[in-house]
Amino acid sequence: MEDETTALAGGQQWDLAKVGARWQQELERAQRYFKSWHDRCVKIDKIYLDQQSDQTNAAKRRFPMLWANTSVLQPAVYARVPQPVVERRFKDAQPVARMASELIERNLAYMGDEADIDSIMRAVRDDFLLCARGTVWMRYEADFEPLDMGVQPSDAPVKEGLPEGLLGGMGGDGGAPPEAISDERVCIDYVHWSDFLHSPARRWKDVTWVARRVPMTDEELEKRFGPDAMTSLQAEGAGSNKGTNQTERAENEGKTHVWEIWCKSENYTVWIADGAPVALEVSEPPLDLTHFWPCPRPAYGTMSTSSLIPVPDYVYYQQQCDEIDLLTKRVNKLTDQLRLKVFYPSGDGAISPAIEKAMRPENDTVMVPIPEWAAFTDKGGSKAIVTLPIDEVQKVIIACIQARKQLIEDVYQITGISDIVRGDTQASETATAQRIKSQWGSIRIRDRQSELARFARDIIRLAGEIICDQFQPETMMLVSGIKLPTMAEKQQVQLQMQMAAQQAAARAEQMGQPAPPPPQMPPQLEQMMQQPTIDEVVQLLRNDSIRGFQIDIETDSTIEPDEDAEKQRRMEFVQMIGGFLQQAGAMAQQNPMLVPVMVETLLFAARGFRAGRQLESTLEQVGAQLSEAATAPKPPPEPPAEQMIKLKTAEVKAGAEQRKAELGVAQAEIEHRAIVEQARGEAAAQALQQFQALQPAYQ
Repeated sequence: MEDETTALAGGQQWDLAKVGARWQQELERAQRYFKSWHDRCVKIDKIYLDQQSDQTNAAKRRFPMLWANTSVLQPAVYARVPQPVVERRFKDAQPVARMASELIERNLAYMGDEADIDSIMRAVRDDFLLCARGTVWMRYEADFEPLDMGVQPSDAPVKEGLPEGLLGGMGGDGGAPPEAISDERVCIDYVHWSDFLHSPARRWKDVTWVARRVPMTDEELEKRFGPDAMTSLQAEGAGSNKGTNQTERAENEGKTHVWEIWCKSENYTVWIADGAPVALEVSEPPLDLTHFWPCPRPAYGTMSTSSLIPVPDYVYYQQQCDEIDLLTKRVNKLTDQLRLKVFYPSGDGAISPAIEKAMRPENDTVMVPIPEWAAFTDKGGSKAIVTLPIDEVQKVIIACIQARKQLIEDVYQITGISDIVRGDTQASETATAQRIKSQWGSIRIRDRQSELARFARDIIRLAGEIICDQFQPETMMLVSGIKLPTMAEKQQVQLQMQMAAQQAAARAEQMGQPAPPPPQMPPQLEQMMQQPTIDEVVQLLRNDSIRGFQIDIETDSTIEPDEDAEKQRRMEFVQMIGGFLQQAGAMAQQNPMLVPVMVETLLFAARGFRAGRQLESTLEQVGAQLSEAATAPKPPPEPPAEQMIKLKTAEVKAGAEQRKAELGVAQAEIEHRAIVEQARGEAAAQALQQFQALQPAYQ
């Protein structure tokens, strides 16, 4: 911050003051672009939260139509956590691709639980229903720990006479010790609708930059940008947004609003405090994503093709809601007039107090004595009391309620919320009529369901891309619970098996025996050798990233499932498998050569069912075994029983003769060795005699 310049990795210099001035103008332009929508959303949010306030005052009592509609739509458009499903784009028998899909799917499932994606999606859903726009922001975080090198740190190097740059990475006072990643994660941040901006555009593909506003404390600012940035912000008084009401002022107390901007056209990120003339940081994007943006396309409600400014649904029935509120206030005021009002003559001695006592509201059953009964009856008795008629008030209230009911029906027609969605139905309707209404009653909200499902799918795709590009292989296996061998481990096993075979062959050669067959590999090692290596899986993920897969949400996974429909799909799958096996079994017995074709047909049909995804691997293994058994050459037919007896008898005789011949050969060899040993003994004795006979001659 001293020279207010920064440099990217490529050596390009950026003037923080010029960058800050430019992006302050861009942010202000975007805020003006969304100002009408922003003001409208503020009013809608206030109506949604304040409709239940001050309900004791009849003049201010309102009908909570917006809250009621939103409460009905909330579980209808999103009700449960999205389940990631990683599939091969082309469903071939590729073990590396299948294992990579399983590895990423388990990592994404754990990521969703760890990041609490359910609460984030519910917040996005509420923004989507009220303001017609909701979004999130993706981040990658990693924890580091010092790397144990196995050696003690040496003494600090002598700094005198050494350039400052030569001390880095030496450990101790000469630089930070080497570190290794201990943990890493994908973070999903919910972004409030008022904290997200982007460049004005007609389509999302035309957007050149996106930004989010992040409230940061002084400690977070100093840790992220250094003490100089904190001092500069305090001197400029920038970033302090106290808010427009007491709630916002309490939330923003002690925090500075900082904008994080990702510019696609310039390929850099900018951090700048709200209202500051100088940028805090300019750097390259920390993530290398396919579509550049760290956020998916927002979940949009109603929009036109002329801009990306959404229109909240409440706008379309706001006038009806105002009329409903007006009629509600009128009904409440008229209801207060539904009281018994009595007129009676005054100044008649004991008669007037008696009438007043009898007509008091707190007296449900009362007996009032009248001393001057004759005078009371002379004046008409009960006819002396005149009540104010309320029949006309009652008629007006009924008319107001009918008019309000019609307005509420108009709102349901506008919003497309049918009675079956609200759980309101007639007891006289048949089951078939209710089933038809359940199928077609929600057709108006299917687009909203699809939009939130698309948004959840884009979140998972971004998370999958970050995992593929950033996560270490050890982290992937640890999170997924899948242990894969490395290429070095496989090579070591192969080398050990080769050495064992060579040693066995060498021993056989020394003993004069033929070379034995290669040793059998243990079942555990054989199973390990059949698995793909983690190096192959990571290479596929790094090279192809997420583009070689199709990451999608399971069908209807973001809305409440229909158990009957799920059972029906499973039953259809089971019936299909059962019927196919019954027909294919008869054909396979007649013509075994058709078994491979039948296996491929079965796999083709099973892959079309989402319910059969879990059985795909098992079906492929069984199909491969059946195909191999069908194409293997058949053994010759067994001969009849009599011929088998003759063959067995001949084999026994041949075996006996062979053993007899072997015994004869062995006996002859023994006799030959005996003769040879005898001849050697006689030759030795004869030589000894000759030596003894010649010995006196030398004496």
